[in-house]
Amino acid sequence: MFSTRYVCVEVKYSSKNCCCMSKPSDLGSLKIGSYILLPHSDQPSGEPCRIVEYDTSKPGKHGAAKARIVGEGIFDGQKRPHVGPVSMQIHVPMINKKVGQIISINGDTIQVMDSETFETIDVSLIDDEVKGKLENGQNVEYWVVMDKTKIMRIKS
Repeated sequence: MFSTRYVCVEVKYSSKNCCCMSKPSDLGSLKIGSYILLPHSDQPSGEPCRIVEYDTSKPGKHGAAKARIVGEGIFDGQKRPHVGPVSMQIHVPMINKKVGQIISINGDTIQVMDSETFETIDVSLIDDEVKGKLENGQNVEYWVVMDKTKIMRIKS
């Protein structure tokens, strides 16, 4: 019986969408400011979102406690509501925060050289707070989440 249970868990988390890009967590253990993968029509794995609203209700006569959350998409800024029991298993995205230097700016695409590996990447997603303030030679912090890259802030 133990080996059957183990195989089910292994198969559940070995899909390409979830492996190494997210980790499982309980919905009840999250708080405002945490990150979560919320369902999205285009992506079966979900859209990485930052929790901006979180509310729990008490367990009732016929059911478990529920958590109501609203997440704001990291890449698109859309608000997505989600309701589920606090014991529900959800996925938390793995956020890889890196520092790099801007090499060139070509329209909407910015070429960044990583400070540790010295590889260059092209980034087209930029946070609204730093859009228009970027210049060649500046150090920036960029996030790699679910195979997408976004410049988040200017490092001093």
